[in-house]
Formats: sequence, structure tokens, C-alpha cells
Amino acid sequence: MDVQFLKSAYKESHYPLPDLPEIAFAGRSNVGKSSLINAVVNRKKLARTSAKPGRTQAINFFRLGNEMMLVDLPGYGFARVPDKVRNAWRKMVETYLRTRETLRGVVVILDIRRDPTTGDLDLLHWLDHYAITPIVVLTKADKVSRQETRKRHSIITRALKEENLIRAGGVISHEPVIFSARTRQGRDEVLSHMKTVAAFNPTDPREPHNP
Repeated sequence: MDVQFLKSAYKESHYPLPDLPEIAFAGRSNVGKSSLINAVVNRKKLARTSAKPGRTQAINFFRLGNEMMLVDLPGYGFARVPDKVRNAWRKMVETYLRTRETLRGVVVILDIRRDPTTGDLDLLHWLDHYAITPIVVLTKADKVSRQETRKRHSIITRALKEENLIRAGGVISHEPVIFSARTRQGRDEVLSHMKTVAAFNPTDPREPHNP
């Protein structure tokens, strides 16, 4: 797969030219975001992985051939960084999500072993408010048994439905994808969702809405 790192950005003036549809990746620190990106593009070390939460501190852009741009957003939640730095990250990410005209969707990554946190739900509601399509992926499926995988998938799906995030005609139109970086389970399904979302070309400017 033809993929290359383009640049890191800390503010809008650093972004590359908006010449391709973009799919961003977002999730709590240490949730397996870099491993997911690497698996999707069939590269071992495209996105850096680390056991230390909060390693991604910039918005990183990768070009996937002439098809789309992949955007690695800083993680949130467990990063042991000063509040000043965390607030700067949040502003940087929200500015990108709110203003980037070529953004088509966001892969929202959750650890299948954990219930969605307030931060996870806030992000999904924020995307819903701005009509940005999320692709919800449950990582680390190889860390639990098949029976536990089914149970956790059901619990998380129900939690998202109770938040009115998965609904008929809603911003999340599919149940979460079960994924494992070790076995590659779910890799093709994630890529298929990405291609579908990237191909969507909205004709109206992004405006907040209240479903």
C-alpha cells in the first residue's frame, strides 16, 4: 500500500494542502491507535507505538496514495502531561475537527476491555453535533476470550445506543468494529468503512445540528 508520512502540525498554518479527503484517528492515550493505523496500511512502523501514554503530541498527516489522507490526532485521557499542555492539545484537535474542510470522518478508538469514558462520549457527541461521521473501533480484542469479546461488544454497543449515538439515520450507522492488531481481525472492515466515508463528498458547509 502506497503510504507516506507528510508532516506534523501544531496549528492550521502547518496543515498540508487540502487536496484529498481525510480520515482522522482519535482515542484515549494507550488505546492502540498507532497499532491500528499501522495495521490498516500494512506497515509496521508508520505510526510510532509506545507503552508511554501521550506520545503523539502533534497532528500527523499521512498520504495514502491518491485516495485519502490519514490524520493521527493526539490521544486524550491517560496522558501524564501538565494541564497547560493538555489544554493546548485539546484546542489544537478541536480546531482541526471544526475547520478542516476535507475531513470526512473520524475513526474513534475504544479499548474493548473498558466501558466508554466521559471523554469518549464527549468526543462522539461533539462529532454528532458537527455531523462528522465516526467509525467506532474496539481494539485489543486478542486480550480477551471470544465469549468476553461478544459480551463486551454488546455492552459497549448498548451504551452508545443509550447515548443516542447509534440510531436510525444517525451519525453512527454501524455497530462498533472488533479489531486486533495481532490477528488483524477487523482490519478489512475498518478499511472498507474508511473508503466509504472518504468517498462521501458533502455539498453543504459543515454546520452544527441538534438531532
